[in-house]
Amino acid sequence: MPIIEVKDLAKKYPLPGKKSEFFYAVDGISLNIEAGEIFGILGPNGAGKTTTLEMLEGLNDIDGGSATIDGIDVASQPYKVKEIIGVQLQANEYFDNVTLNELLTLFAALYNRKVDTADLLGKVNLLDKAQARPGNLSGGQQQRFSIACALVNSPKVLFLDEPTTGLDPQAKHNLWDLVRELNDAGMTIVLTTHNMEEAESLCERIAIMDHGKLVAEDTPQNLILKHAPEPPKAPMHGNIEDVFLALTGHGLRD
Repeated sequence: MPIIEVKDLAKKYPLPGKKSEFFYAVDGISLNIEAGEIFGILGPNGAGKTTTLEMLEGLNDIDGGSATIDGIDVASQPYKVKEIIGVQLQANEYFDNVTLNELLTLFAALYNRKVDTADLLGKVNLLDKAQARPGNLSGGQQQRFSIACALVNSPKVLFLDEPTTGLDPQAKHNLWDLVRELNDAGMTIVLTTHNMEEAESLCERIAIMDHGKLVAEDTPQNLILKHAPEPPKAPMHGNIEDVFLALTGHGLRD
């Protein structure tokens, strides 16, 4: 059963220098995300991935269409939606003079909750950093801590926006393991990524966006079989990166 239902979702912005004209960052996309799945959204820079997430998270106004999460309308009840979702952003800033333990307590208080900070830090393998400051963490540790912050309200749906960008291979795979563990415990996870290996490894289904539109949606294997032409020699078929290039015509860009 879908926990997220999106219909004709749209977001428009004025064209630079032409305030009476608009362009659509998200142009009427529709999709359903099942409860308990890991769902990936791929696309070149500017495709509309982050804007789509921001609308689902209630961080950006919806200009057209509709979106519901667990039956709650995002546009009319954004604060109720925030009670059941967790959000890990591309970049986070914290109070430098506050410990990780204190920050988690603070974030939980915003939800009128008390949390076991040791349990949360243990989930993201940061228990030994409980008294550390955010500025003293490595890039991978900061990413894992941002997920711990997103878990303070025990969300039904966790949104991850390019969670492994800039991480070394070990930190990246550690974060993948965490995502799988959270999903195995029943959490629905929606992520954007430029990492094709990440999408193919983690996601049960993938949506590919380009120029604000949804151009494909299916399981990784079905997308490969449909869109990645089989090369004449081994390997027997392409991969999700080949699908991405075939559908968008763009090289991967940082």
